[in-house]
Parts: sequence; C-alpha cells; structure tokens
Amino acid sequence: MKLSILQAEVQQFIVDNLKSDITKLILKGSPFDEVSAQELANQIVAKQKSEQKLPTWFSAKNIYYPPKISIEQTSSEIAAAYKAKLVSGASIIDITGGFGIDCYYFSKQFKQVTHCEISAELSTIVKHNYQQLNIKNIEVFSGDGIDFLKNTKQIYDCIYIDPSRRNDAKGKVFLLNDCLPNVPENIDFLFTKTNQILIKNSPILDISSAISELKFVKEIHVIAIKNEVKEVLFLLEKNYEKDVQIKTTNLLNEDSQKFEFNLQDEATSNYHQPLSYLYEPNAAILKSGGFHQISKQLNLFKIHQHSHLYTSEKLINFPGRCFKVIEVLNYDKKK
Repeated sequence: MKLSILQAEVQQFIVDNLKSDITKLILKGSPFDEVSAQELANQIVAKQKSEQKLPTWFSAKNIYYPPKISIEQTSSEIAAAYKAKLVSGASIIDITGGFGIDCYYFSKQFKQVTHCEISAELSTIVKHNYQQLNIKNIEVFSGDGIDFLKNTKQIYDCIYIDPSRRNDAKGKVFLLNDCLPNVPENIDFLFTKTNQILIKNSPILDISSAISELKFVKEIHVIAIKNEVKEVLFLLEKNYEKDVQIKTTNLLNEDSQKFEFNLQDEATSNYHQPLSYLYEPNAAILKSGGFHQISKQLNLFKIHQHSHLYTSEKLINFPGRCFKVIEVLNYDKKK
C-alpha cells in the first residue's frame, strides 16, 4: 500500500480524472514524483468500476483501491446486503475476506466480525478503508483463514467462505473441490468451529454437484441482479438432514422477484400450445432448475419439455418476462 496515493492533491487528481481517457493519461505521465502514471490509472479505473457496484466506497473520501481484478471479483453492495440478512448472531468470520464488502454488511448484523485475507497487501488496504468508513467492529487479520481457525479457540456463530474459483493448475474451475480453500476437504473441521456456514459460489458452479460435495445443506439462494445471476449461496447447518430449500431472488431497481421451492419436490408439468400469454422465467429461476416447480405453483402450462417457456389464458403476476401472444405462426421459412 503506497501512502503517497492518499495525499490530498493525488486524491483530488483521481476525482478530477474519473471521466478522462486512461490511455492518454498514462502516455501523458504522472504529475507527481512519488506516484506513477500506472498507479494513478489503477486508482481511477478501480474507482470508476465502484461507482455502480460499490457506491459507499465510491462516495467516501480517501478510499484506497486494490488492482481492478479485486473490484471485479468482489460482491456488489446489493448482493452483500442481501446475504447479510440470511444469517445472524454475535460473531462471524469471513475466512476469504477479499476487498471486505461482505464483512462491511455483516458488521451491521453481528457484534463481532473477523476478516481474514491471505494477501497482506489487500488486508492492509481493507483495514485502512474500514477506518475511512468508520467501521469499528471488524477485526482484520492477514493470513490463511483455515490456519487462523486452527489457531483460535473461539467458536463463531457463522463462518462465511467465498472460495477462489481459480487455481494454478486448472485455471477456471467448476467444482468446490478444485477451489481454494477446499471446503469439502475441510468441512468436518469447519463444523467444529461453528454450527452455521454460508458459502458464496460462482454462477457457473453446478448446484447438484455442489450439494453432493457438501453436507448439511439447508438452503440454496440464487441471487440475480437485473436478471443476471451473480451469486449462488449455500447455507449449511450442522446436523441438518431435512429437505433443501431453493430460494431465488431477482433484485431490480425498485422491486424484487422471488420464487422458492423444495428441492425434493417431485413436481411435474402439464403441456399446452401457446395460449393468450407467454412467460419466460428470470435468470435466477432458470439457474435454480425449478422448471416444473414454477409450472405447478403458478398453475401454468409448459410449452414443451425442453423449452422453459410457459403459457396461460389469463395474465398472472409472474417472476420474469411476460408477453401477449399476438399471432402463432407455423414453423415455416416463408412465414
């Protein structure tokens, strides 16, 4: 962390150049002896990316930004606020802290929050930013989160994990066993430190595969923002052996679309040619795989076994896109 970036004149330069052409800015060179043009560019680009995704950080003064990839990989404030309400208690530890957005929102629900981050540089940045945001109930530790848990006697009300979905050997990965930390490998140990684990997963992760890799899965939350799936959350509760609940949420500007179902529910669909209205489920529902459950719950016909479109004679309030059927044409090139 380069403290000279926090000088008042440098911070003002960053704010003044948020709309500047970054390439031209780098070619022009830095007006500051202690801060390079590349370092200025990184702060500007990262701050730009934060405007919509992290408005609290964007609006605060003297925020220090890490490389832009950390901003791209972190939770948005909208998603972090949602997940913070899924768990509660006195203490929570995030063993894969990152840029600290999730911990910031956990700090509004828990009295004590612990942020562990393996990168010493990022850990220092996060600690500085929490001071700027006047957050006093988050402890920041630099190091491996699993090792931290092994060396502490504390029992937490919840452990939060956002496994890294890349590794040196395989690049992008699709199984929890290939992520860092390896949650399935450490699951028994983790449950000696808590009764509740919340795991954030990438939208590319297969839900059924993740369930088979884990144990005690209680709820799965699929979060979409403006119809783009951003996170799949697995809530685990020690010794839970009942049915798994799937809860989908599509967060929109002024509203949200919610749909939930029991994963073990053996729902079936009835099929019909298009009627007066056509429906396309939102991305969160499509990711959840609840294709027959939505047909059953909302009393809709499915158009075809392999097409996730639905139809009805009367218009209903549907969690997705709704269309009025004007005309039905035969599958014919000329028409």
